[in-house]
Amino acid sequence: MAKAAGVSPTTVSHALNGKGVVNRETVARIEAAAAEIGYHANPIASSLRTSSFKLIALIFRPLNNLETYLPEGVDYFLRLTGAASLAAMEQGYSLMLVDDPSKPGASLSTRAADAYIVSEPFDNDPILTFLTDMHIPFVTVGVDLSRSDEFPSIGGEEDAQAQIALEHLVSAGAQRVGLVVGTDTNSWNQFSKTEYEQWCAARSQQPMTFAAPERDGELAGPSILDHFFGTTAAEQHDAITTGTAPDALFCLTGRHAAGVQAEAARRGIRIPEDLMLIAASGSVQNMTSRPAVSVLDLKPEALARQAVEVAIALAEGRPYDDYIVAEPPSLIARESTQRR
Repeated sequence: MAKAAGVSPTTVSHALNGKGVVNRETVARIEAAAAEIGYHANPIASSLRTSSFKLIALIFRPLNNLETYLPEGVDYFLRLTGAASLAAMEQGYSLMLVDDPSKPGASLSTRAADAYIVSEPFDNDPILTFLTDMHIPFVTVGVDLSRSDEFPSIGGEEDAQAQIALEHLVSAGAQRVGLVVGTDTNSWNQFSKTEYEQWCAARSQQPMTFAAPERDGELAGPSILDHFFGTTAAEQHDAITTGTAPDALFCLTGRHAAGVQAEAARRGIRIPEDLMLIAASGSVQNMTSRPAVSVLDLKPEALARQAVEVAIALAEGRPYDDYIVAEPPSLIARESTQRR
């Protein structure tokens, strides 16, 4: 950085941190050089060379593609955040929920943690690139699809989740199981889809898959049923009677499942008699609806504790492999998969 600007490292530090006496022309030249090479000063390295804030940052990547940071009825993020906060406090650290630190105009507070937890990173995620370039330690919940072996990660139980849901549907009497995934380019969507396709191949079933944007939430219900059952009452009747439509749906998100349930009721598709329904990540709507929708408990509290353990180990330069212990999800069976 100093070489690019043609000044000393001390001058760069003073210019970027507002310290010392540096003339305006030099400051402008240094800032232009920093912008050209994509340089960002690390607040920790700049202000606390030999100490730390005892601070862990948590980033939920799925929330960056939603219209709100408070998706209605979704408690997964709240459960994970609460458990991570308490786990950090137990070890003398604080936890801060932050937005994307790599985007232009990001506040310094988003870049001030000792280590980061990045939940459900996108494919070739720029946040992970940013943290790597800044030499800031981090752990992911789920993997970056393009760099699955490059970074510390926990979770990755998508295959177990899909197996539990699919086998439950079969044991409840399903013959033709369809899958509804999201459109985010993350490992949860991709690995779940791959596991489902392999499961279909083993059963000689043609895969029946639909991708609905996560941000649509319950509003995706009509488009999902249009895809599987058609857009008219006649098409729906033919799809059900001829067996071309699924008799069970596995939705990765609880809000999509809630939308399917509401739209099925409007169209006269009976749950569970005509269509069984299960969600991988449940919402409050799935629990309170009638019939209530079966879901998987993804154990976010366990994931949170593991992520905090790894993040703190990375921040302190200690080994972290012992903290990565997978805990499989569990099934919460409700009326939507209890076919008489």
